Amino acid sequence: MLGMLFGFALAHSGLAALRPIGEAKIGARWYRVLFALVSIPLAVILIIYFINHRYDGVQLWQVQDVPRIASFVWILSAISFYFLYPATFNLLEIAAVQKPQVHLYETGIIRITRHPQMVGQVIWCIAHTLWIGTSFTLVTSLGLIAHHLFAVWHGDRRWFARYGAAFTQVKDRTSVIPFLAIIQRKQSLKWSEFLRPAYLGVTAFILLLWYGHPWLREVTARVYW
Repeated sequence: MLGMLFGFALAHSGLAALRPIGEAKIGARWYRVLFALVSIPLAVILIIYFINHRYDGVQLWQVQDVPRIASFVWILSAISFYFLYPATFNLLEIAAVQKPQVHLYETGIIRITRHPQMVGQVIWCIAHTLWIGTSFTLVTSLGLIAHHLFAVWHGDRRWFARYGAAFTQVKDRTSVIPFLAIIQRKQSLKWSEFLRPAYLGVTAFILLLWYGHPWLREVTARVYW
């Protein structure tokens, strides 16, 4: 699993690093397509492998019979997706219908944390590792968190390379640790910025996962690896 995670991280972060060169050669839209053709299959493979092997290894703890633990894990998982998918704000760019761009902004969820995907991944890993409790899941979670912590440095480096002093100013007004910039009074939450159709899409996705979990496990179980 660690080898597969390393391969995904190398491809995903490597293509992100090569984006300026790639876009200059084949254009922003075609580079987005290339990025998706490489990243999405690797991500799907990781997800299937994780689901099929989540109970492998040593059972480190068992809390699934603890009252209300299932609800707690689902709530954490739902919260994680609101951090994991801020990119849904630019669906047309993701699909390369519009020209994909690197955005520098400090509104909405960026007021809470400059790297919401890292925060969302950490929350997701905590929830699923708590629920499953196996050494395989723990190792997987540690690998995912390590990749996203690297992505914090990598993302800041790419933003600075593109925006220079403008990014430095944004960096000074935001934080990696959730709510730290708000506590330090560098930011203040503006709830109107969260009233966006994208959050309805994320909510619908969470509900779909809720009802589709049994089906997802059944389908992945048919893949024998």
